[in-house]
Amino acid sequence: MNTPATPWLDLDWATFDAWKVQPVRHRLQEHPLLRPGRVVEFGARHERAGRVRTHGNSATAGTPFNDAPSLHPNNKSAAQTLSDIEHAKAWMSLLNIQTDEVYRTLVDTVLDEVRPRIEATDPGMSYRGGWIFVTSPNTVTPFHIDKEHNFLVQVHGRKRIYVWDAHDQLAVSEAARDLFHATHSRELIHWSDELRARAHVFELEPGMGAYMPSTSPHMVENLDGASITASFTYYTRATRRNSLLHRIHQRLRELGMKPPAVGALPWLDAALLPMAGMLAKPPATAKLPATHDELPYAEHLWA
Repeated sequence: MNTPATPWLDLDWATFDAWKVQPVRHRLQEHPLLRPGRVVEFGARHERAGRVRTHGNSATAGTPFNDAPSLHPNNKSAAQTLSDIEHAKAWMSLLNIQTDEVYRTLVDTVLDEVRPRIEATDPGMSYRGGWIFVTSPNTVTPFHIDKEHNFLVQVHGRKRIYVWDAHDQLAVSEAARDLFHATHSRELIHWSDELRARAHVFELEPGMGAYMPSTSPHMVENLDGASITASFTYYTRATRRNSLLHRIHQRLRELGMKPPAVGALPWLDAALLPMAGMLAKPPATAKLPATHDELPYAEHLWA
């Protein structure tokens, strides 16, 4: 009798809620494409394609995430940084790894496996992507939000991740979320040490991870060794609707109105959606049609 293979990524599917933070288990530290030597090789190739983002370890939790590379530059190449990450004093992200023919297979391996479970409660998976984060000891990923649902998995080393609930308006205001969805600006997102007490805190080691819903604020502290972490991200029908409503609300703000939080008045959300063509503008920096997030794979280079 054949023994079923252990999943690459798993969690308590009986309690899975697409909009709730949840711990994850995995065995992706065993995957050959995530071994340190392969990641170094891939990083050099990916940098030549213009798909690397990096900053130095002087960045703090409160550094504006979008500006971290310019405010705290890491002037080493990807190969130099990744091959000596223990001493590089740097944070590096290999962006949209699904744009690489080899690493797209890794994204497909993970997301194809969990897709039936996700579709059961959160249908319409699209805009699939992958990211690899390689981090020097005692280096911080500044406080920020992202649009995608995200499975974040620890592959090598240890780190501490703080995650706030997706609709926590004390962590990130509704106005900040509206602006983010409309323009990808994070300028209204501000860090405070007092937020730590509100967070879900994950002490991650290889084999551990976290599921973070769309727009869950998060901040990461690498511990005393080098780290490799991977993220597998996607949109769904619900995230696309949520993003569209935020963009509509941002337009209402520009017209002098103060709309309630997305989801607070379902009847209002339903009434606004038919007017999306008039009110919602595509993200200004995307240079893509408003329906771009329905594509099978992510194409933008945002981080």
